Formats: sequence, C-alpha cells, structure tokens
Amino acid sequence: MRLLFLTHAFNSLAQRLWVELTDAGHDVTVEFDVNDRVTEEAVALWRPDVVIAPFLKRRIPESVWRHRRCLVVHPGIEGDRGPSALDWAILRGEADWGVTVIEANAEMDAGDVHASVGFPMRTATKSSIYRNEVTDAAVVAVKRALDNIERGVPPTPLDPSRPGVRGTLRPAMRQHDRAIDWQHDETATVLRKLRAADGVPGVRDVLLGADVHLHDGHEEGGLTGTPGEVIAQRDGAICRATVDGAVWITHVRAAGSGDDAFKLPAAMVLGERLAGVPEVPLAPDAVVAHPTWREIRYEETGAVGWLHFPFHNGAMGTTQCERLRDAYVRATARPTRVIVLTGGPDFWSNGIHLNLIEAAAHPADESWRNIEAIDDVVREIVCTGRQMTIAALQGNAGAGGVFMALAADRVFARDGVILNPHYKGMGNLYGSEYWTYLLPKRVTPAQAQAITEARLPVGVRGAAAMGLIDGHFGATPAAFIAEVGARAHALAADSGFEALLAAKNARRRADEEVKPLAAWRAEELERMKLNFYGFDSSYHVARHHFVCKVPHSRTPSYLARHRDPAVVGGLGRPPSAARAAG
Repeated sequence: MRLLFLTHAFNSLAQRLWVELTDAGHDVTVEFDVNDRVTEEAVALWRPDVVIAPFLKRRIPESVWRHRRCLVVHPGIEGDRGPSALDWAILRGEADWGVTVIEANAEMDAGDVHASVGFPMRTATKSSIYRNEVTDAAVVAVKRALDNIERGVPPTPLDPSRPGVRGTLRPAMRQHDRAIDWQHDETATVLRKLRAADGVPGVRDVLLGADVHLHDGHEEGGLTGTPGEVIAQRDGAICRATVDGAVWITHVRAAGSGDDAFKLPAAMVLGERLAGVPEVPLAPDAVVAHPTWREIRYEETGAVGWLHFPFHNGAMGTTQCERLRDAYVRATARPTRVIVLTGGPDFWSNGIHLNLIEAAAHPADESWRNIEAIDDVVREIVCTGRQMTIAALQGNAGAGGVFMALAADRVFARDGVILNPHYKGMGNLYGSEYWTYLLPKRVTPAQAQAITEARLPVGVRGAAAMGLIDGHFGATPAAFIAEVGARAHALAADSGFEALLAAKNARRRADEEVKPLAAWRAEELERMKLNFYGFDSSYHVARHHFVCKVPHSRTPSYLARHRDPAVVGGLGRPPSAARAAG
C-alpha cells in the first residue's frame, strides 16, 4: 500500500513503524505536520491509500480526512480520548493499557476503531513505556489495521457503553494534577508523579528557591531527611527527602525562562544553591543493598563483567565519558574473560551530549572536549587485549553511540531496537568515534556509504543482514540480557577462547601497522574541527533547533519521498537504508 506518515516529528515510534512497514513491502513517505496547506499538498503529490498519524499534536485537517482514509495511532485503550493518555494511566496506577488505531474524524480520538492491542503496565517512566510497550503494540495494531483494510473488514464504531470498553475522555493533565506535596506524599506517589510527567512537561516545583520542572526520578532507600529538603548530590543529580525516604532527581528545566529552556543536570542548574549539600559518591562496583541511583555500575557473574551506563536519553557528556572510560579501564584489569557493555534499558548510547554543549559558554570548545572524551572510550574498547567484549544494545542507539558499539568484538541488539548510524542530520556533522575504521570492517564500502548518507533509521533485521550487528533476540530488555548472559558465559567457557583472543589481538596489531588508530582519529577530528569552528555554522544551528525543540518548518528531503519527482513519476523507488546496504 502507498502510505503517508503525517507526524509532528520523526520520533522513536514513527521510526519503528517506518522500518516495520517498509520491511513489510509498503511504500512509505513522511510529511511533518507543518500546516494544513503543506499536508494537503503532500496528499495530492503522493495520493496515499492510507494516511497514518503516529505522533500528532493537533487534528488532521478535514480537507484530508474527508477524502482519504486517515489512521491515528493513539497511546490509549479503546475509548480513551485526550492528549494525556499515558500520563493519566501512570498516575492512576493502571494495571494494563494499550494502543488503539482510530479513524480520523471531526472529534479528536473518537473515530471508528480499526485495531486495539493491550499490554501490561510496568513501573517505569512515560518515555520508557512509550518507547517499548506502546511502540511494540503500535506495530501490531497498525499492521492489523492495514490488513483489515486490505481484506475489506470495516472498523468498529466507538461505543463507550459497549461492554469491555473502559476508556473515557480525559482532559489534558495540568501541573496542579501533577503537583508534589513534599510534606505528605510518600516516595511511591512522588515517583509516580515524576514518571507520569517524564520527558514532557516535567513536574513544576520550587527547588531551593528556583522555579523549575523536575525530570527523571529514582528511589533512594538509604538516605533520609526533612521532607522536601535536598539532602545529597551525586554526579549532577540531587537527592530530596520524602516523608518515608528519598528520591534522586537527575535533571531539571528552568521554568518561566522562555520556550528555549531545556533539561540539564540538576546540580548544573541549581549551582551555588547547593552550597553545603554533601556529595555522596558511589563507586561503580560498590555493592549496595538498597535502591539508589548511579550513572555507571559494574558487576561480575563468574568470568563475565557487566558495565551498565544508563545515561539519561543516551547522551554522554564529557565528564560522563571520562567516568565511563575510567570504569572500563578498571574492568579490564579484573580477572574476567568477557566484558559486556549494556548501556541502559532504554538507550545504548546516542553519542555526545548536545544539551550540555548547547548550555556551554563556548559550544564549539565543549563539542571538541566531548568528542575527544568519547573517542577515548572507544579507543579503550578497541584496544582491549585481555578480554573479549560484547556490546549489548537493550535500547535504541544513534550517531556516535552506534559506532561506539561497533568497537566491541560482538554486537547484539534486542528485537525492536532502532539504530541511526549516521551523523549528517545534525547539520552535516562528519562524526568521529573511529567510525571510518570500524564501519568498513563490518560492511562493504557501498553499504557504508548508503548507511551514512541515507540518514534513515535501520531496524535490527536489516542491521543483521548487512553485518552491522551479529544478532538480535529478546522481546524485552530482561529477556535480551538473559540471552546475552548465556552467550557471554558460553564464550568465556569456550575451549577455543585463548585462540579467539590471540586472533583478535593479531588483527589489531596488523591493522595498527597498516594505519595507526591515531591516524584514523586525527583524520576524523580534522573534519570535525570544520564542523565546530569552520565558517559553516550548520551544526550549531541544527543542534540549537534540536535541543530547543524548534518546530519543523519543512520535512527533510530524505524522508519526503513524495517531493522527489523521480519517485512520484514512477521512475524508481529509493530503497530504505537497510535495503540499500543489503
């Protein structure tokens, strides 16, 4: 079928649907929801069989849905209506939730139902549930809806009174619905409110006299204090006491400071207000019996070392890279045979930390420090001589994060993970992380060019087919990590382990003789220097727009295939990045 995605942004859900439906043989193009005229033009150019709205913030224009079948992907159960579906589900403690594919009409979320897929709720943030359960259910629901349309199965009219339909119309959640009462709310309630507001908009609050939005809360089981008081800080996060414990808050966003305010580490925003608040460092390998928060954690199971680094949104700032490098070097000194790098359950890594760079007094200088620091991490992984290494991608990865994973000896990804192995979408950024050395070792030159030039997401099936990763499995992060563990222990116990290690080190020595790692890095950084300090400011402009969430004024040409005369004229269909590389 000819499908047009109409979306506010090409977010994780839209990307996953794009990959799945393209792989299924559908002809897909994308248009950002800029205004009604642009949407009407896209429909006229593409003449889609179906318009799919995976992520919209306003109604589809009547001039479109009156004449084309339009499906809205709603992150709620059948009958649920309103813009805060997941927010309310988390705040109310729903045991199960779902995704419903609805036919667009004059009333938001109230059209006929084409498909509805449920899932059990998990104790997690809104963003995590959206990125995992909602996305998985949306793929099933959209495919089911399209199959029903092709078979002529009519949708079911929405009837809130029908047995089994328990969804209802709910208003947009406001800050007074989310407000935390630090003098009375227990830790579980505080965390539920923070999780329901995760990503956007955060919970508005006053913190040490600063008017802020709170983001990313984690339980602390070993510290206590006067309710509402900031009692500790660690690695940029602050710990705030509740009536029965405490919570860590890693990020805040200044309130009332204009539309360009963005999330930053809490300690960075609060600054001198934290004078006198004690630092409570926690080593990555420290054993803790109670719940707490730390950015980097190391543990061992037999001959396997596990390095976890669930950085918020997968972004790795200069200091975070330095700490991760130190933790990794210590891990390589341990008497293990295999090291597994797990990232976090939602993201492996998305490379350098654009928010911290944007907030820096001199963004170009901070960009340079950050890329040097992440390069140092990658170099250590590449040069690991005493252990075999596994990159275990539980969650999505992008830009330098993908290429950092390629530094490992084995790369595995969870089913459903989306990779964005390219930099150019960020103002024609060239990229480093030794990608010019690592990528050609896994794919052909033609595939490498297709991957980096296409600027398109790659699913795990396509990535495995081209050799970008070594395998994919596991429906959930827990199932994935269990299988990674089984493979890691099997590798450590392999009778041929010493031969594998020797062959790996021989290849590294041979590569170094042909062209030193330092030369690959120097060439990449020479190009990056132009991005950071050259006359072309595209990177700085693109970074500002990305960090500050500036609304799109147009759809990038690599997504808007309907605006390519060769495609619309039937002269050829550009394949996806995965197909081009395969």
